[in-house]
Amino acid sequence: MEWVVGMTSATLSEARTNFPKLVKRAMDGETIVITLGRNRTPVAKLEPVQAKAKKRLGALETPGLVLSPGFFEPLDEDELA
Repeated sequence: MEWVVGMTSATLSEARTNFPKLVKRAMDGETIVITLGRNRTPVAKLEPVQAKAKKRLGALETPGLVLSPGFFEPLDEDELA
């Protein structure tokens, strides 16, 4: 197996003991390969999940929408009535 720079490996026993720390490292962007046996055969990979893009709402979702300069100005008394 080719090892990628920045990839860490841990035996199954090490992973069991240090699981919270390994999850934190994965959340920080690191990939951890879990190995098994004396040959350290790779059996699993712990890596970060790509975050979903945030949904844009309302006016931010409408391309080309431009608010007039007076949009945030207070309304006249007769418009309020």
